[in-house]
Amino acid sequence: MMKKLLILGGTAQQIKLVEAAKKMGVYTIVTDYLVDSPAKKVADEAWMLNIKDVDQIVERCKQEQVNGVICGYIDPCQRPYQQICEALDLPCYGTKDQFFYMTDKHAFKKMCVENGVDVIPEYTEEEALSGQAEFPLFVKPVDSRGSRGQSVCYTTKQLENAINFAKSESSNEDILIEKYMKGTHEFQVTYFFVDGEPYLIRTVDSYCGSEENHLEKVVACAVSPSRFTDEYLKTAHQNVVKMFKAMGYKNGPIFMQGFEDNGKFRFFDPGLRFPGVDYERVYTKEFGIDLMEAMVHYALEGNCGSVKPLEDGVNLNGKRAAVLFPTLKAGKVAKMQGFDRTDDCKVVSLIPRCEIGSEISWSYDVNQRMAEMDILCADTEDLKGEISKLQDSMLVFDELGNNMQYEKFSVDRIL
Repeated sequence: MMKKLLILGGTAQQIKLVEAAKKMGVYTIVTDYLVDSPAKKVADEAWMLNIKDVDQIVERCKQEQVNGVICGYIDPCQRPYQQICEALDLPCYGTKDQFFYMTDKHAFKKMCVENGVDVIPEYTEEEALSGQAEFPLFVKPVDSRGSRGQSVCYTTKQLENAINFAKSESSNEDILIEKYMKGTHEFQVTYFFVDGEPYLIRTVDSYCGSEENHLEKVVACAVSPSRFTDEYLKTAHQNVVKMFKAMGYKNGPIFMQGFEDNGKFRFFDPGLRFPGVDYERVYTKEFGIDLMEAMVHYALEGNCGSVKPLEDGVNLNGKRAAVLFPTLKAGKVAKMQGFDRTDDCKVVSLIPRCEIGSEISWSYDVNQRMAEMDILCADTEDLKGEISKLQDSMLVFDELGNNMQYEKFSVDRIL
């Protein structure tokens, strides 16, 4: 009898899980509150249950005799995923405590400090408002995602407004006030654990948009491997791995965002999941290893099967990859051109973030993005050329025929 797998959340990145499961002969079900989620369109079955409706999902899983539950990418799914698996006595790659430490930013920072992993200097609301913190400051909800509720502050008045804004975007009004890491380099790592052994599968140099265009919180391009990979392995990797092992983590993905700050790697945003992009397709294309198969196997059997990352996969055999996020001006999308890249072998994945009729507003967060493009190239110069070509050929126009492209990413920033 065909086994059934429930996938929580139907974003485009989750399509990889559906594809892997189908390849393994597994019946796929996707659930969220949206009718037209991308992953629902390719799954065998779709449910209209919000991922936060844990009790309803558990009951439906019992009725339908679901054999496994998984979610590898979506931030709000992390805790419900663990709760659903626990209620159904199904394999879950993380425990309740592990998901707490990797979703609560206060708990995460405390764990980092205890394990010798550097973090960003932090201030209480009282310290910041009384002048004990030096501007500029960065304010965000503890449970923020996708740049929502975040602000950079240069004055006390801006700080007051930012605190109110962050609290309004938080589920419990809990916020963080940190030093704004201007002049540092945004950096990211992703590991995949198999039977307690960590494999570093990705390092990233993240390049945000400009402050002039209010995109300083939004990543425009993420390049792998990072130019700081060797330095990270020498100085921070050991303590990071020690921290994850002390947490008792055994199988599955885990990632952290941070900054390279004059030789120190300061982390601020964790997740017991993959980052929400299609980079794992790049990994599969280069090495022929599909980590989604490991995820599906774990959901059904409680182990990763025969799938295992490479010891040195982080270096991509000397190649360079990027995830490009072009942005759009406010307006109504009337025409899109250049989105069919089937003839371009360097574009591994292309996920539009808009469609004809989409209304784009000035949100200055991830909702400003036109698309996500995952690219794999021979070297840095090849990557720069491909990014330039994509930015010139992929265009979106409004109802008056105006080009809606907002800010082009400068490839000269890539080192």
